[in-house]
Amino acid sequence: MSMTLMINEKHLLCEIDVIVSFGWREDMEGKSEGLAIGIDLGTTYSCVGVWRHGHVDIIPNDQGNRTTPSCIAFTDTERLIGDAAKNQVAGNPTNTVLDAKRLVGRRYGDPSVQSDIRMWPFKVIADPSDKPMIVVSYKGEEKQFAAEEISSMILTKMKKIAEDYLGTTVKNNVVTVPACFNESQRQATRDASVIAGLNVLRIIKEPIAAAIAYGLDKRADSVGGKNVLIFDLGGGTFDVCLLNIEEGIFEVKAIAGDAHLGGEDFDNRMLNHFVQEFKRKHKKDISGDAKALRRLRTACERAKRILSSTTQTTVEIDSGYEDVDFCSTITRAKFEKLNMGLFRKCMEPVKKCLRDAKMDKSSVHDVVLVGGSTRIPKVQQLLQDFFDGKELCKSINPDEAVAYGAAVQAAILSDENNENVRDLLLIDITPFSLGVETDGGVMTVVIPRNSTIPTSKEMLFSTCHDDQPEVLIQVYEGERTMASDNNLMGSFVFSGIHSGPRGAPKVNICFNINVNGILIVSAEDKTTGHKNEITITNYVGRLSTEEIQKMIQEAETYKAEDEERKKKVEAKNALESYAYNARRKIKDEENIGPRLSAPDQEKIEDAVRRTIQWVEENELAKADEFENKMKELESICNPITAQVYEGSGDNIRGGMDVDPPSAGE
Repeated sequence: MSMTLMINEKHLLCEIDVIVSFGWREDMEGKSEGLAIGIDLGTTYSCVGVWRHGHVDIIPNDQGNRTTPSCIAFTDTERLIGDAAKNQVAGNPTNTVLDAKRLVGRRYGDPSVQSDIRMWPFKVIADPSDKPMIVVSYKGEEKQFAAEEISSMILTKMKKIAEDYLGTTVKNNVVTVPACFNESQRQATRDASVIAGLNVLRIIKEPIAAAIAYGLDKRADSVGGKNVLIFDLGGGTFDVCLLNIEEGIFEVKAIAGDAHLGGEDFDNRMLNHFVQEFKRKHKKDISGDAKALRRLRTACERAKRILSSTTQTTVEIDSGYEDVDFCSTITRAKFEKLNMGLFRKCMEPVKKCLRDAKMDKSSVHDVVLVGGSTRIPKVQQLLQDFFDGKELCKSINPDEAVAYGAAVQAAILSDENNENVRDLLLIDITPFSLGVETDGGVMTVVIPRNSTIPTSKEMLFSTCHDDQPEVLIQVYEGERTMASDNNLMGSFVFSGIHSGPRGAPKVNICFNINVNGILIVSAEDKTTGHKNEITITNYVGRLSTEEIQKMIQEAETYKAEDEERKKKVEAKNALESYAYNARRKIKDEENIGPRLSAPDQEKIEDAVRRTIQWVEENELAKADEFENKMKELESICNPITAQVYEGSGDNIRGGMDVDPPSAGE
């Protein structure tokens, strides 16, 4: 049977043979010196870890939380990231961006994108290349952001959290992506890291990172090899990964999953249920009110979490819509009924993973739960029933395991020479089949799905027309029979083919995947030795170098704005603190008040009153204005208090948190 590659009706290439060349390839790309962190860039929450002193530290943010909401908010005065953004979402839903990870590397016309857009309060439009762009209002202006840019803001936040904790600048990182992400999504995540000012040592699959966390946790008491199934159900994606772990070697056997299934989908089912209930009870449609809908969604998220530990809870919002209060009860049974179709859908990738690995479920030693959505009792029950009652492994933190594994991988790739990690070896696989388009639009697979990487494979082709001079080699990933149904990764024209009758010239096409999963496709005319190749990074819709540089510059602008905002808040707080402490001390009978003359006391009181009034009237003042106001107030208060302390050098600012010197001192 003849298979042909197509550039147009005249330029075809015909497959004639497969060259034996399939195996390992040495590659040290990604090795780096210096401290490196591991970041779990999640759909709903993100987490960062670092390997220090022989173990992983999961780093808390400025609120003391070990996970940070993957949420960005834009207001008339500032940009908020993380907890601050999530806390104000109900009052500013149209300018608060959540779940941007679901847009990364996708087209606007993608059915999953269209499905999500209907549920989001913020606006998403298509640019000329069908790339989804998020539209918000920031400082009174309409702004458009690509999903990569939003992700870069979250990565910047995680980088800052790590730097504040470590007390040093961090440049290197390992970032995680769902196992079911295609190359477009992986490269978009890499672009986001570049925009955030991070050097990506490696992009690692989330369930594999979790497996590393599990493997280190169980290493001390493990005997022999174990087949471990990682069941990773997060906020927006779902992965299943089957590995064999033995003596520090993590060999991936199979991967399956759904890049569009997670806790957000469970929330959507509950949200739709209560929207309909509100309509039945009050004859009003809440779906058109973004603020009311966001408040109801937040209540649904809270109810979902509560139902993991109790059998019933209440969903309540005051003045939910048109001043109508809403209160309803939901049981765990009702929640399970609403989502049973999605829960059962989670079992299909498990079956597929076992089939691909050619392994029976009885051969799986441990089933490890990862991701916050695995706390749902029904999900656990279905999984346990599938494995005939096997006890599920809950020994690792489902929210932190991915960041933990990423931090370990970062330590391996950096200059951390710790005996606990230096002998670990990760043997990964390709999540999708890779191939080229052939005559009739058929996908001809060169590297099958679940092939071990790094790897190399070659296929030999010939011409299908006399004196055919060139061919367009189009590289796809996916499992569909027709190439157009799969994901186009890149293409290049191979010209200068040796002239000859049909079937005479021989063109060798080689697919090489390195340890980082980067694909290099080359073509060579075996007669002339003429060769051409492409590194597959230019997929349709990817940011150009110019766009990335522009976003890096914008990120620096936002960073400067954030720093200025922080400086302003600190200056304002310092001024208010000084003013109120001054007022408190001159009125406190046990402080300096009794030792002040009436004119001096009145002078300080008047200065404080005017300062507080100025602050209230100038909330938008700049940092230097607050600092100048502080100097002005100090110039009035300090000389007076210095006299009271008899030249001791103490004053209101220096002594605001301590008692003044006693008469005998």
